[in-house]
Amino acid sequence: TVTAHNFILKLLIRFNYGQNYHTPQITSPSGPPVIQLRLAGEKRKHYEGRVEVFYNGEWGTVCDDDFSITAAQVVCRELGFMNAESWSPSAKYGSGEGHIWLDNLHCTGGEKSLAECHSNGFGVSDCKHSEDVGVVCTQKRIPGFKFIQNQANNDEGLTVQVEDVRLRATYSQRKRIPITEGFLEVKYGGKWRQICNEEWTEKNSRVICGMYGFPGEKRFNARPYKLLASRRKKNFWGFSVNCTGNEADLSDCKIGREIKRKGNSTCEQGMPVVVSCVPGRAFAPSVSAGYRKAYRLEQPLVRLRGGAMIGEGRVEVLKNGEWGTVCDDNWNIRAATVVCRELGFGSAKEALTGARLGQGIGPVHMNEVECSGFEKSLTECYFNRDAGCSHEEDAAVRCNIPAMGFNKRLRLNGGRNPYEGRVEVLAEKNGSMVWGTVCSDSWGTMEAMVVCRQLGLGFASHAFQETWYWQGDGSTDAVVMSGVRCSGTELTMDQCLHHGKHILCPKGGGRFAAGVSCTQTAPDLVLSAQAVEQTTYLEDRPMYALQCAHEEHCLSSSADKADPSSYRRLLRFSSQIHNNGQSDFRPRAAHHSWIWHECHRHYHSMEVFTHYDLLTLNGTKVAEGHKASFCLEDTHCDEGIQKRYECANFGAQGITVGCWDTYRHDIDCQWIDITDLKPGDYIFQVVINPNYEVAESDYTNNIMRCRSRYDGQRIWTYNCYIGETITLEGP
Repeated sequence: TVTAHNFILKLLIRFNYGQNYHTPQITSPSGPPVIQLRLAGEKRKHYEGRVEVFYNGEWGTVCDDDFSITAAQVVCRELGFMNAESWSPSAKYGSGEGHIWLDNLHCTGGEKSLAECHSNGFGVSDCKHSEDVGVVCTQKRIPGFKFIQNQANNDEGLTVQVEDVRLRATYSQRKRIPITEGFLEVKYGGKWRQICNEEWTEKNSRVICGMYGFPGEKRFNARPYKLLASRRKKNFWGFSVNCTGNEADLSDCKIGREIKRKGNSTCEQGMPVVVSCVPGRAFAPSVSAGYRKAYRLEQPLVRLRGGAMIGEGRVEVLKNGEWGTVCDDNWNIRAATVVCRELGFGSAKEALTGARLGQGIGPVHMNEVECSGFEKSLTECYFNRDAGCSHEEDAAVRCNIPAMGFNKRLRLNGGRNPYEGRVEVLAEKNGSMVWGTVCSDSWGTMEAMVVCRQLGLGFASHAFQETWYWQGDGSTDAVVMSGVRCSGTELTMDQCLHHGKHILCPKGGGRFAAGVSCTQTAPDLVLSAQAVEQTTYLEDRPMYALQCAHEEHCLSSSADKADPSSYRRLLRFSSQIHNNGQSDFRPRAAHHSWIWHECHRHYHSMEVFTHYDLLTLNGTKVAEGHKASFCLEDTHCDEGIQKRYECANFGAQGITVGCWDTYRHDIDCQWIDITDLKPGDYIFQVVINPNYEVAESDYTNNIMRCRSRYDGQRIWTYNCYIGETITLEGP
């Protein structure tokens, strides 16, 4: 038969290439061999990895030949996950070691174990470890799942497989937010069970704290817990746990020795495990003197940018006074966890690659990062300085954060989908908690950003000052919050400035209540500092050639009285604005409200798109800058990206992801009028989307500043910089 022929062929291949052929272990004739599985290798999520099989006393791998999503489903279900999301060939999670136990696997999907699937037989393979297969499982666990330890003892590296994990706080601590301390319980076989603390270590606690969004563990007073434990019925899980301390999740820790369960006398030398965690500064219950002492504010070396939720973003590192990104080569959950803990979060939920949270700017500071997992900062990890990477490979993280209950104090009502609606807040009124609306006076994108973040719905798409078309519950029409002003960095709306108990809202709630729509992705505009620096020059232009620009208020006020034959001195430059985000930048105004601009001979969809200013070194405006309106279009795009927007013929306007809009230096109004400027040193500043009219994933990179030196005849522009910092050294 063909199968027999293949089998003989594989034996010949093994014989010719000198590979070891492992004689399969003969098990009971009644069924397939008994195996154990685990997910190993360089992971980016704890529910993915290289498939490893424990058979005949040794761990080995599975070859990717003929592997399918059906086989991946069998793997994931055998490990206690509901299903498989995907599988990866060619050793995506690194090459394994030892035997390649299974090759040419064919599963129907109904098998309870991978050993039941048809294959060449255990140990019969012509593969190399460069063909090791990996899977990504769904996060959800099978309810009531029971892990059965078939044959591997505690030295064999089986990982912890339980349905769920929780910290059960004592009654006195249950009202604290966040819950930082309590009995550790695991759900196994559908029941919550304690773990005996006889072999429990601080490293184990560190992993649990990381899962719950806390950077570290701390000591606690054991006496009240001993008292409680002595009164409670015991129901212990049957194993101890061995974590090294750098795991991102308990499921990455190894199972320790089996504990013989003997009812209430199971853990005679100890008691149920209690874990106590230290919250990060942003989540500390109160900023008491003790907390201020514990968290000295230092210049951070690492930050996250471009993330929609708290605790996620592109990783950026400060080096020699300049922020740069990290390349995703070898980027894994261990390195991501170092970043998360450093920033006051827990361990990493996911290490993201391929600029999944947008492309950064500036240099790529680190590549091929390797961390042990115990470093205090990412900057302490080993890395390659010679990056050779583009920003398309920028690394990002998603961190575990504490359960703060933020989304229970706020809701959206009346929208067509869960991502939009009238904003309703839970507030205290006459001694009881009631739902009510938010006054829409001064309501804008920044406020909407905080609402969407608090609800875990991503970025703001729009902020609405009228919501009559979203019919909410009439009983919640009353305004309970007014005067809301947010900077955009707040975790919750109550952290924004607002009127407190004295509500002031002349328009009232109802149809004028504030509303939002949220989105998972957002654009991110960045001005090219290099283009500005390379194209800046002075032009003396006669007033008679500036009539159109004068009418559009592109000149200083002194031009109103200027003689038509006089000249204006203009600081000209090009604006090249890239969209580095994850969605297209679209103007807020609809087609019918766009304004025709005679100077440029096209419609402008944003009346205030940029501010151009010249400032003194201490920040005072000197040259009267102006607010430039724009028609938005794709002038050029990265390779492989199609242009979608153009200004001609009243076309659709916007900037596609991966494209840029160039306003050339020779276009009218693409200047600052410096006719009245005295010689000296100045700061030249350009701000994009200054009124936050359109939501972006990162506003900190919307500002560009350059040093300028003017001697009355010539101007030098140098040290152009994007972001909050500016270098003020001389030329």
